[in-house]
Amino acid sequence: MQVDFGEQKVKSSQRKTIKLYVIAFVLTNSRYKYAEWQDRPFTTKDVIRTHENAFQYFGGCPEEMVYDQDKLMVVSENAGDIVYTKAFQTYKTERGFHVYLCRKSDPQSKGKVENVVKFIKQNFGKNRTFHQLDTWNEQCLAWLKRKGNAQVHNTTKETDRRVCPGKATLMTSLYSTLFRES
Repeated sequence: MQVDFGEQKVKSSQRKTIKLYVIAFVLTNSRYKYAEWQDRPFTTKDVIRTHENAFQYFGGCPEEMVYDQDKLMVVSENAGDIVYTKAFQTYKTERGFHVYLCRKSDPQSKGKVENVVKFIKQNFGKNRTFHQLDTWNEQCLAWLKRKGNAQVHNTTKETDRRVCPGKATLMTSLYSTLFRES
């Protein structure tokens, strides 16, 4: 699974421009997508919460996660030695997934999710009016179900929804490894 962040300025119902922040998840083989928005920058705690929401949405946790070298998860990297933030290290260990970190300034190494962030921003976020965060997230999930995960994918030639269950062999059951905050 690949994960990335984005941000977008949108018009609110009060006719003000506000900035929203999005985290997007995409299953690498099926291109099945999940996204969650916030009205403030993400924290490590937010990242962990949205991971859990994504795992529940997908029905499990993948064996490998692909990220940028983001300060919300990584403190430093030196010649392959990676130091994670304490909270993310604890979470990663508890969940049991492996992490692949992309090289800095190398969007090609996780192009699938880069395209998903762009797709969500240009096709969901663009020209919508923001009323409240819960409604925005509900609308985004409904849009993903109707449009983002329902179209025939250019590469797989199948709908993302149809491909996802058959490709779930690398997912561990959500219920067998449910992470609990301590």
